[in-house]
Amino acid sequence: MKKLIVLGAMALFVVSCKPTMDSKSQVGIKGNWTLTNVKHIGGEFVKINSFNIADSKCFIGSQWNFVSNNNSGSLSLNAGGDCPQFDSKFKWTIAPSGEFSFKFVDQGEKAKHVTTGYALRVANQTESSFQLVDKINAGGQSSDVIYQFQRN
Repeated sequence: MKKLIVLGAMALFVVSCKPTMDSKSQVGIKGNWTLTNVKHIGGEFVKINSFNIADSKCFIGSQWNFVSNNNSGSLSLNAGGDCPQFDSKFKWTIAPSGEFSFKFVDQGEKAKHVTTGYALRVANQTESSFQLVDKINAGGQSSDVIYQFQRN
């Protein structure tokens, strides 16, 4: 009888635990990537300030590195025209639902103390490319901003 109760409790525990990360997607994104394109409805008529850093067009050509075993990464924007130079580390994760969450972490700062971040959706992931899709509200209408990545 004790064995039955213990087995029942273990089964209940296993069923009730849901994974908090999508390991397969995270391992697939591991490595160095270039953001090759940013698409959104409205094109040139709607200016998107991506991640509170710069105009979305400034991210084209940016370099991203994703390390899956500790969920860290780095981003580097090249200055030019109206685009700023920007380098930062970040922490990221992908939930089983496909939600990609990340937050910038300054030098010497612990990720657990950073309370703001960004949530996007992973789409069309292959070995050599993937997309991050952000929902925005432009003029009272909801639309997508699609960030296209290619593996280096």
